[in-house]
Amino acid sequence: MRLDKFDLNLLIALELLLEEQNVTRAAQRLNLTQSAMSAALARLRLALNDELLVPHGRRLVATPHALALAPLVSEAIRNLRVLISGATAFDPATSDRKFEIAASDYISTVLLSPVLRELKAEAPAIEINIVLPTRETSATLEDGKLDFQLTPEQFVSPNHPAELLFEERHVVVGWAENPVFAGEMTERAFLSCGHVVVRIQGVPTFAERHMLEGDDRRRIEMTAPSFSIVPWLLPGTNMLALMHERLAKVYLPLLPLAMRPAPITLPPMREMIQYHAARATDAGLIWFKDRLMAAARTR
Repeated sequence: MRLDKFDLNLLIALELLLEEQNVTRAAQRLNLTQSAMSAALARLRLALNDELLVPHGRRLVATPHALALAPLVSEAIRNLRVLISGATAFDPATSDRKFEIAASDYISTVLLSPVLRELKAEAPAIEINIVLPTRETSATLEDGKLDFQLTPEQFVSPNHPAELLFEERHVVVGWAENPVFAGEMTERAFLSCGHVVVRIQGVPTFAERHMLEGDDRRRIEMTAPSFSIVPWLLPGTNMLALMHERLAKVYLPLLPLAMRPAPITLPPMREMIQYHAARATDAGLIWFKDRLMAAARTR
């Protein structure tokens, strides 16, 4: 088939069909009806002269040809996205662009949430999709499926530009009526209590990584899957947590909590913003990045 006769939108459908191996789920991701996605699959089968997905019991399974096509399709889509985003002018007042951002609930709370009103006032039609970081985040950025990842410096990819948003320190937070807060927060007092730690999909966070690399003598009593859950777990207990100072200050007015400087040595956390090297001149990304960096400086 000649390229000028091929609907390039079918590549998007093919990528999702191969990822999901399910017509209904692929249709949902593209906001299409199931019948429309089934029609797209039929057109793809005809154009590529292969069944692509074949029934196996209640499931669909990719054919060998489809499996061979999958990385080529993803690369083609990535290159097309880079071409389009780099060539298109960006007017925030009229743009309906969708920004894909990988960010923890911590950085979403202390930076993205406060700046959201300003972003939407300047660009009312943009869409912001925030996903939690995973082990595959750097690979997703590499594939061109993310606009930004907001992450501590230790987790950035060495292959793409990253800029400093701000530095953050960690503090000790616990229930305000915990007797340990009646005196000085010494290392001995800190270690006398049980602790809540955060591990996102089993991966140690910035603070946990540094604790594990040293002489970690804490008694871990609870593990939480996100940062914003931790403050709610502390009232009424004698547990402590190492928290980002900015996040702790968000919750101190809301819950009966106390905060003290950490009695152990933790380096400042350098929170970075990273984007794909091929998008360094993308006007939309530059606009979004500049707004976040300005907000980081003023907060």
